[in-house]
Amino acid sequence: MKIAFIGFGEAARAFVSTLRETGPHQFSAYDRLQGSGTPAEERLRRVASELGVALAADAHAAVAGTDWIFSAVTAADSLDAGNSVAGALKSPQVFIDINSVSAGRKLETAAVVTRGGAAYVDMAVMAPVHPRGHRTPVLLAGPDCARLEPSFAGNGFAFEIVGGEIGAATSNKMIRSLFVKGLEAITVQALLAAREAGCFDRIYASLSTSFAALGWPAFAEYQLERVATHGVRRAAEMRESARTMEELGFAGGNELASAIASVQDEIGRLGLKIAGGDLAAAFSQVLDARKEISAAQAAE
Repeated sequence: MKIAFIGFGEAARAFVSTLRETGPHQFSAYDRLQGSGTPAEERLRRVASELGVALAADAHAAVAGTDWIFSAVTAADSLDAGNSVAGALKSPQVFIDINSVSAGRKLETAAVVTRGGAAYVDMAVMAPVHPRGHRTPVLLAGPDCARLEPSFAGNGFAFEIVGGEIGAATSNKMIRSLFVKGLEAITVQALLAAREAGCFDRIYASLSTSFAALGWPAFAEYQLERVATHGVRRAAEMRESARTMEELGFAGGNELASAIASVQDEIGRLGLKIAGGDLAAAFSQVLDARKEISAAQAAE
């Protein structure tokens, strides 16, 4: 098969690394980092070369003559990604939208990319893409999924078709993410506040006793590391979760998801690499970084 990726970040790279094992596929990609002249672009080009992915000059060139097109960009860019290739898509090409966005956003994107006859698949990736790559469990939805089921199975995807309506797959993820990313945010915020207030040991002892099944301290360390490393991306996903809640008529859910996004975004933008082994020190590391930024802003 000829397979293209719009956006060549973590998910796209993970998919390629394992899809290569399923057949003599040809891969192309276009990423907005191209032409930026940044260290990130240098890494992008190095990884693409290592994986045998041809970087195209633009989005249209990336998808020309391909069978499948995966859209794997940030949540905020998902509709733009669809618009960037809409004029180049036609039957029997398949546009597979793996972005973490609301059902409404996927419907908007589908309306754009199917104008020329291409099929659209709503795919929701339900677990971290490493180490399983494209074999990570996914949900599929859309009117063409039943027809495409043999192709997904033949290429080793671990999938479940959850309906013929676009948005059915992503709704599962957005609602689940409200809980998962919310648990991260509330854990990190509570322990940061406890450290700042000087009652960390008491709060930690209380939480780890009351919720022992979560597996402390590894649980808290993991939650902090996830937010610090991926908070900005998770915040974008939570804004789409807020949109999902709004589409479903839950105003409170909208506000909750927006608050989770704020916590994720603030800590993610600190750019910290969390040192493991000392939980209290790790939370102090975050507090110190926050104070440094506040002091710098006050001095401006």
